[in-house]
Order: sequence, then C-alpha cells, then structure tokens
Amino acid sequence: MLTAVKILLILVSIALITVVVLQSGRSAGLSGAITGGAEQLFGKQKARGLDALLSKLTVILAVLFFILTVAVAYFL
Repeated sequence: MLTAVKILLILVSIALITVVVLQSGRSAGLSGAITGGAEQLFGKQKARGLDALLSKLTVILAVLFFILTVAVAYFL
C-alpha cells in the first residue's frame, strides 16, 4: 500500500511540475514558446482556453499532491 502511494506521489509531482512549467507567466515563458505558432493559427481564444485548462489542472494536481503527502506521512 505504501509503495503504491509513493509511486502515485512521484507521478503526481512530475505531472504538477510539467503543468506549472507549461503555464504562461507574465513573460510567457515556455508555454509561449510552445503555443506561439498555435496562437497565430487558431487565435488568442485557444491560448486562453489552454491556460484555463492548465490552471484547473494545477489546482487538481496540487490538492492530490497534498493528500498523497499526508497519506505517506501517516503510513510512515
């Protein structure tokens, strides 16, 4: 049980890092470099939809990360 929770915690943390890196910040970091061409092709609304999805995914993954962290600490 503990091993499964630890593996899930590692997967969630990698996914959380990936989602945070892909979000566009004030300087439109890595997300701007990746979706820059798509904005010209599909318009700005597509990029806002992607940013909204990444924002929701960040919240979900962060909550899951904290729950799993508490579970690992409890089982130890």
